[in-house]
Amino acid sequence: MAIAREAQPVGSLTEVREAGLDREDLLGIYRNMLITRGMEERGHILYRQGKIPGSFYTGRGNEAAAIGVATAMGPDDVGTPLHRDMGVHVVRGVEPWRIFANYMAKADGPSKGKDGNVHLADARLGLIAMVSHLPAMLPVAVGCALAFRIREERRVAVGWFGEGASSRGDTHEAMNFAAVRRLPVVFVCDNNQWAYSTPTYLEYATEHVADRAQAYGFDGIVVDGTDVLAVYREAKRAIEKARAGAGPTLIECLTLRMEGHAVHDDAFYVPKDMFEEWAKRDPLERFRSWLRDNASFTDEEEEEIGEDVKRLLSESMRRAEESPLPDPSTLLEGVYAEPEELDTPHHR
Repeated sequence: MAIAREAQPVGSLTEVREAGLDREDLLGIYRNMLITRGMEERGHILYRQGKIPGSFYTGRGNEAAAIGVATAMGPDDVGTPLHRDMGVHVVRGVEPWRIFANYMAKADGPSKGKDGNVHLADARLGLIAMVSHLPAMLPVAVGCALAFRIREERRVAVGWFGEGASSRGDTHEAMNFAAVRRLPVVFVCDNNQWAYSTPTYLEYATEHVADRAQAYGFDGIVVDGTDVLAVYREAKRAIEKARAGAGPTLIECLTLRMEGHAVHDDAFYVPKDMFEEWAKRDPLERFRSWLRDNASFTDEEEEEIGEDVKRLLSESMRRAEESPLPDPSTLLEGVYAEPEELDTPHHR
C-alpha cells in the first residue's frame, strides 16, 4: 500500500507561472535537456572511438528529473549529483566542453583527469563530486545542511541517490539524522527501476522508496521523472520548505534507465516491452509536446534552439579534443585541499 503522496502532472501554463517560471525559462529548460541528451550521445561516439578511458555511464531518460530539480535550486544551494544527473551540471553552469574534457581525462575537465570520467563537479558552482559508492554522498549533503543550520544560513542541500543505493546503511543514517535535526536537505531518489540487473521488487518491500519517509518523520513524494515540470514544481516546494526550517523531503523520481548500467552492459535482463512502453514517455519528446500544446512553441523556435545546441556541442567537442592531458608532475596536486581553496560557496 502506497503511503507517499503521488504528484500530479502540471496542467497548464498558468500553473507553471504560479511555480515561478515564464516562457523564456521553459525554453531554457528545453535547451538544457537537449544539451544534456546531446552530450551523452556524443560521449557514446567518443567511447567507440577509444577516447574515453574506462566504461561510460549515461542518464538517458533521466534528463527531466535532473534538470527539473536543478532548476528549482537557489544559487547558493549545494548538491551532490550522480552519474545519471548530468543535467544538474548543465543547469548549474558547467560548460559542455569541460564535461567532454572530463570524459576524455583531459586537464581542463573539472576533475583534471584524476578521477572517473563522470566523477565531476565544480565546487564554485555549489556542486560536490560523487564517489562510486553512491549513497555515501547523502551524509555529505546532510553535513552541508548541518553547517547551514549552525551558521544560520538560508541555504539548502540536495542529495541524489538511486533506488538500489537506498538499500545501504548510508541512506538510513543520513535520513534519520536529517529528520531528527530537521535539517534543510532534500533527498532525491532517481528510481530507474534496475540496480544494475536487480529489479525493484527484489530491492525493497514497500510500494515506493518514498514510502519510507513517513517512518523517518518527514514527507515523501512520488513524481513522474519524465515530466520535467512536475519534477520542478515538487522540488521547488521541497527546497523552499527546507529553506523555511520545516525539515527534509524525499522525492522519488520514477524513470527507466533507457540503456544498460554502462556501455559494457547490453541490458538483456530488461523486458523488451518495458523499454518500448517507457520510450513513449521520452522526457524530451514529452516536454516538446507540452510546449507545443501550452506555450505556442513554433517550428522556427525548435529549429533555432536545435541548431544552436548542435553548434555549441560541436565547438565543445573540438575544444575538449584540443585540451592537453594532465602533466604527470601535477599528480599530487589537489589530493588535499589548500586553505585558499576552501573559500567556495559551500564552505563560506
